[in-house]
Amino acid sequence: MPTVTVIQPKVADDTYRLLRVAAYCRVSSNSDDQLNSYNSQLTYYSHKFENSKTETLIDIYADEGITGTCEEKRSEFLRLIDDCRKGKIERVYTKSISRFARNTRDCLKNIRELKSLGITIMFEKENIDTANINDELMLTIMGGLAQEESTSISQNLKWSFRRRCKNGNVKAWSAPLGYDIENGNLFVNAQEALIIKEIYEMFLSGIGYQKIAEYCQAKYSEYKSSFSYYGIRYILSNERYIGDSLYQKTFTTSALPFRKISNTGEKEKFLLTDTHNPIIPREQFEKVQETIESREFRLKLKNRGFNPYILCGVCGSRYKYKECGTNKYWVCRNHDINAQKCGSKRIKEEMIKSAFIRMFNKLYSNYSELLQPVYKSLQELIAKHNSGDSSIIELRRSIIQLKEQLNVIASLHTKGFLNEAKYKEQSAEINTKITKLNKDLRLLSQSDDTALKDIEMLIDYFEKRSNLMIEFEPQAFEFLIDKIVVKDNIIEFHIMGGLIFTEEI
Repeated sequence: MPTVTVIQPKVADDTYRLLRVAAYCRVSSNSDDQLNSYNSQLTYYSHKFENSKTETLIDIYADEGITGTCEEKRSEFLRLIDDCRKGKIERVYTKSISRFARNTRDCLKNIRELKSLGITIMFEKENIDTANINDELMLTIMGGLAQEESTSISQNLKWSFRRRCKNGNVKAWSAPLGYDIENGNLFVNAQEALIIKEIYEMFLSGIGYQKIAEYCQAKYSEYKSSFSYYGIRYILSNERYIGDSLYQKTFTTSALPFRKISNTGEKEKFLLTDTHNPIIPREQFEKVQETIESREFRLKLKNRGFNPYILCGVCGSRYKYKECGTNKYWVCRNHDINAQKCGSKRIKEEMIKSAFIRMFNKLYSNYSELLQPVYKSLQELIAKHNSGDSSIIELRRSIIQLKEQLNVIASLHTKGFLNEAKYKEQSAEINTKITKLNKDLRLLSQSDDTALKDIEMLIDYFEKRSNLMIEFEPQAFEFLIDKIVVKDNIIEFHIMGGLIFTEEI
């Protein structure tokens, strides 16, 4: 009879290990009172754990001016849940159930998931700690009340907005390019108005969205963000440029979860005419709308499958689609204008499709050997980055301090202790610092995670697929490809997750 020796498990000494906690804050509008509440929540949680001997703050997750009825719109909340799944957090603090969620279904779903991960939640206002309750009755009741409160507030705001629209008492809350806004009123910005007029004239002369966008990006680089393909479409169809204001172009659904969708006749719209000075004559605007609606123009702008993706590896320009008889091919824009500017060659569309099919099948056949090691390396890198790195928290604390400074100077300005010029100067300086810190924060907290998610999606995609690709599949192409770079006889396929695969043509 064999001798049995029981080997006792090694028990980690957690005596001095601090519990990793996170805080979640949210306000549901952009009003001054709510923003003060938002800053107060951030300040409170940033100091709450400074001297704790049992808990250490990992991060503060804060959604500003965002509704709680639909969690898809709360990027910070989603990041919190994602970090909980990755094991970064062991306990969550939040002001109240209504801050955590105003939708009973989502509230309970997330609480149950976190509980299954061994993560507890402390709702401070209600004094509910999920570590100390065995059932969800109290949470169901409180979550239901929060949901009812949110629905009631939403209905009241909608009614008030419709009433103001009918009375013509609606103030603008944002200004499109070409206008400045002051106290809810739009005023023509002379310099920007010239750009708007030029765009309308170019369009009526036969130039399409994409070429107008490229021209404006090159000539007016300071407004570059407004000049995408869709940005030009928006400018050419915006009634604000003839002095009118159309409200309720979109509406929020009444059933939970709330979603904002385009109003295609389901709800009434409110057109207020002559609410401000026009930039474009009404006749010219109507002619532009007729051109947009014309069948010939829609066919001309019909989307070509590779249009946004192909770049020239020689000069960096985008490729354009061309036809010659029955041949379909793509060519560098610079080369097409002047072959002396770029020596790249045109490439047949079928060659691009064949190269993609080859690349796809190679990746599908070997995805486990190629992607799993990358995924594991990224996980280790993120784990190393998160252990003991206080950079994220320090950035958040700096942002909180700067927002507190904004509140102080706003109060001084209101009370007359700070003149208008000085107030604007100091506000602009602080806001510039906040913008830079927010950018650093996004880069620091999301870069590795984004790549990890992409690789995870790729693995999941190929695991669910059961066959090689025989014919070109546009949906698979759009899912995988970020861009294509053509270099001599080589095509580089840049796919999601930052991976690059090459094929000869």
